[in-house]
Amino acid sequence: MRDLGEAAASGAGATASAAGLSGVLPSHAAIAAFASQLAADTEELSDAERVEVIRALEVLKCTAEGAQARVTAEFDASQRAVAAAAGVPVERQARGIAAQVALARRESPKRGQSHLLLARVLRDELPHTEAALRSGRITEWRATLIARETGCLALEQRLEVDRQLAGDADRLEGMGERELVGAARDLAGKLDPASVARRRARAEADRHTTLRPAPDVMTWFGALLPVKDGVAVHKALLDEADRAKSNGDQRSRGAIMADTLVQRVLAPHLATTTGPAELPLVIHVVVPDTVLLGDEDGSGEVEGYGPVPGDLLREWIASHAEQGVADWVTRLYQSKTGELVAMEKGGRYFNGKLAEFLRLRDRRCRTKWCGAPIRHLDHIEDHATGGPTSAANGQATCEECNYNKQALGWTAQPRPGPVHTVETTTPTGHRYVSRAPTD
Repeated sequence: MRDLGEAAASGAGATASAAGLSGVLPSHAAIAAFASQLAADTEELSDAERVEVIRALEVLKCTAEGAQARVTAEFDASQRAVAAAAGVPVERQARGIAAQVALARRESPKRGQSHLLLARVLRDELPHTEAALRSGRITEWRATLIARETGCLALEQRLEVDRQLAGDADRLEGMGERELVGAARDLAGKLDPASVARRRARAEADRHTTLRPAPDVMTWFGALLPVKDGVAVHKALLDEADRAKSNGDQRSRGAIMADTLVQRVLAPHLATTTGPAELPLVIHVVVPDTVLLGDEDGSGEVEGYGPVPGDLLREWIASHAEQGVADWVTRLYQSKTGELVAMEKGGRYFNGKLAEFLRLRDRRCRTKWCGAPIRHLDHIEDHATGGPTSAANGQATCEECNYNKQALGWTAQPRPGPVHTVETTTPTGHRYVSRAPTD
């Protein structure tokens, strides 16, 4: 069997050839054809060969990420030049570029923006890191770590960290993530300790909380905090768990800590220390009446979270009824396909029941692969060009996606169909179709 280092080297060479890094990048059709070959049957391989293939594919993946970053940077420069030639103000020339990248990568605009920023930095400020990525020596994530840890430095200092850290590709390839981050931070701190201190101050100002769905109708609730606050909060929860366990509490430590967090945060909103929680909160749920009444199995959609099983929704409603809490139910009728039916109003803005309708129908940003929380209610066809203020011509978007649509060369139109459909065309002529959720 070949040595793994030899296999990796041969894989890197093959990858470089396939990606055209020694010449001209192949067409997208040629790349797609090569990708299709990777779906070939591998059952006849020995285990030793499988390990070599795993390593070679990893090199291929990294090399592809490097090639993609370089093409992204070139696309960025070209699109900015087009906008400049069209007379677009400098501060708006980059609008919509990250969104096009995100759609091509089938991901959210936020992730597309992150990739675009990385591509720019690799091309202009981290040449050794880019070379290591394009040769398959490091992953895109490790290149991101280097970019992140040097982001506070001036260009000259950043180039120096890049030279010292990534100039020796063999050493760089052998580093673990912790070692890599530590080395980058150490070099940055030595070259410009003042900038590191300023970055730390900015990071503290960016403290926040997050909420995202988890499996089994749970949520991940997190907080980005200064280290002293995070450690103190965790220690307080640990102490409460220790106290409760010493008194015979049968819950797990983790459950005690989670329950304590909820109780202490919600304490100001509780009617009594022992009675039910009566919180000044409104939670929107879209659920078929047959599911709500228990006539059939299914689920409902909780605004800001996602699907929730019907039996759990019925349990929630029953518990609130027992507690004497008033529950308001608004009937929103659906088509046979599950789409909420249309509403229309006069005027320029989406508000009132129509605004509520759009939010409940779309649930999250309608841009393909985005899924961010709703911030804007937008005309698909611009109101200024005659687009009506209606459910058919309305869509819910995040703030960034709404502004991207206003960039040069972007168009959108509602399309007929059993489910509310929007077709968006980017400046390069690529079309993306988004349909309202029906489940």
